[in-house]
Amino acid sequence: MKCLIIAAGKGKRIRKISDSKPLTKIYGLPLIERVILTARRVGVDEFVVVTGYNGKKVRKYLDKIKKKRGVKITHVINEEWDKENGLSVLKAREYLEDKFLLLMGDHLYEEDILRSLMAQDIKEGEVILAADFKIHEKHFIDIDDATKVLVEDGYIKDISKKLKDYNAFDTGAFLCTASIFDALEQSREENDDMRLSSGIKVLAEKKKARVIDIGESFWIDVDTVEAYEKAKEFLLHKIEKKSDGPVSRYLNRPVSKKLTKVLASTTITPNVVSFLSFLISLGGAALFFLRGYVPLLLGGILAQFSSIMDGCDGEIARLKYLETDFGAWFDAVLDRYADGFLLAGLTWHAYIQNFALWKLFIGLLALIGSFVNSYTADKYDSYMKRKSEGHYLRIGRDIRIFIIFLGALFNIPIVVLVILALMMNLENIRRIWMLWNVSKEELKRR
Repeated sequence: MKCLIIAAGKGKRIRKISDSKPLTKIYGLPLIERVILTARRVGVDEFVVVTGYNGKKVRKYLDKIKKKRGVKITHVINEEWDKENGLSVLKAREYLEDKFLLLMGDHLYEEDILRSLMAQDIKEGEVILAADFKIHEKHFIDIDDATKVLVEDGYIKDISKKLKDYNAFDTGAFLCTASIFDALEQSREENDDMRLSSGIKVLAEKKKARVIDIGESFWIDVDTVEAYEKAKEFLLHKIEKKSDGPVSRYLNRPVSKKLTKVLASTTITPNVVSFLSFLISLGGAALFFLRGYVPLLLGGILAQFSSIMDGCDGEIARLKYLETDFGAWFDAVLDRYADGFLLAGLTWHAYIQNFALWKLFIGLLALIGSFVNSYTADKYDSYMKRKSEGHYLRIGRDIRIFIIFLGALFNIPIVVLVILALMMNLENIRRIWMLWNVSKEELKRR
């Protein structure tokens, strides 16, 4: 499917942040690039982008996206960008024949919205709008500037920024057929009106304009400084993971997100962050091999900081659409090495206090339990994500590193090793038991 993106406007109300609205960056990534990459994730394979104001600059950046991201983009130039937005839609007519997505270059959408639109069975001559019925919850929306929609029985009855009686907002996301072009032409001929909403109104009068409810999914028109800040808040919220353990959720993530806000605006890559986190862990582990409380404490602090920073690589990857299978695997490999060195160092630190061999055995149990815990995490998380809509019980690396930090803080390395040996191995047994019961239920259903 193709996607038409309108990115011709000036964006007067956000000029204090950027002189080009489509290129306004949020955590290092321009708005228009976020729109393109979100649409690509749901199956769009070709983009037609209409540019106008500051168009040369926008097109130059889009050409970089084409090379860097491997995206097919066709440029359409609207020299009359200061006129109504329906003209930008009409300029792209010759490039669009079948059904296509129509999106705004300054709106952010959750993938679910676009996925739902693309799944619709659209009839000849129709358009379908993704409508937001949560009109009393959108405190960040400029009501005077928002396009309101009156919906009855799933069809648009009226649409305008000036509506007094309405029950939904226009999100700026449409699934269209070529009828939208004819409707805009009709609106121009009959009313000298080239607003996109006026073209939709022409189709609504023919009962050819349907809506889908976006439900709880998020969208935002980044048209003001207030909306810009709200978009940043939303994107940070979305980088959280359902599989976060309690330490990650309540301690690590709030701190790592502050680091990510800074790092995401630079050119640093997730893989580099993963490696830096690993080096910090190695520094902590090296200190564990030394005698005394001060090296132990400093090692514990470095271990905990590396655990916090370990969340930044995934956060940056999700914020900037840089997730790769290699990146996830590379991070997991480095985590296993880091865990091994940290536990080996902690075991040695406990052992050299009185050279008791049983401490080496406890350290070995903690090391084996931790490695198996990481190995079983993939199957466990896959099952729990299907079963649970929110967060779920997870005893993993975040808890393990935090316990090491506490043990260093209170100078009780052997106690920490005993706790980890028991906790990790018992957790592995619990996971095996739980997934074994799941497999028995699956066999019964066959």
